[in-house]
Amino acid sequence: MLKVASLGSGSKGNSTLIATEEATIMVDCGFTLKETLKRLERLNVVPSALDAILITHEHQDHISGVGPLSRKFDIPVWSTRGSLLSGKCGKLSNYSVIEGFNRFIIGDIDVLPISVPHDAREPCQYLFNADDKKLAVLTDLGSYTPEIIELLKSCDGLLLECNHDEDMLWNGPYPYSLKQRVGGPLGHMSNSQAIKLLQSIIDDNLKLLIASHISEQNNCPDLVQRSVATAIDWPLGDVIIAEQDKGFDWLAVS
Repeated sequence: MLKVASLGSGSKGNSTLIATEEATIMVDCGFTLKETLKRLERLNVVPSALDAILITHEHQDHISGVGPLSRKFDIPVWSTRGSLLSGKCGKLSNYSVIEGFNRFIIGDIDVLPISVPHDAREPCQYLFNADDKKLAVLTDLGSYTPEIIELLKSCDGLLLECNHDEDMLWNGPYPYSLKQRVGGPLGHMSNSQAIKLLQSIIDDNLKLLIASHISEQNNCPDLVQRSVATAIDWPLGDVIIAEQDKGFDWLAVS
């Protein structure tokens, strides 16, 4: 059974767990070592159970805890060369270099890195395939490409960025330069962008939808849940919210 959980999602830190009976993968670790261990315990996961840490990109809210966790428990890190060359993880003795759209295997999980538009050195997101189920983790991108749309079709589960409401962002307190970055093609996905993406890929296979990386300043979980559910004609409660403080507990991709 393929399943997913989150330690937390948002600008203060991000980390997602993907697991089967044979393997457990952490995608990003943007929390301190102490906080990461605390959040892992909440999900009943011991660090020694982690088979790999996958990096999406080198921004602090995704990478700050990767080096300390990897070094302390000798967990292999998988990353693009660009993210590694940022030096944000410190010295790593156990790592593998990956490239966008080149598959690799961890345990019984097939992993496909997806190159995405984002303001980092060599950012990627991931598509996981195990037990005949597909789960995509797609956060931290300012826009989406035809390749991304094709890969997301027929997914059984999707963790999708709904970072900001465009009106709240542009009328909010951020400096104009930051508004341009967040709302630009290399920034973060808005609610409306996420909805358009969903409407272009949704089919009967998609059973699990999780809205993630929701801005505390420029968005509202209730707004995300309501607007997404209405747009794709889903029951309100079926749109799961990844929270900054609690993430979400284990969910099966079925």
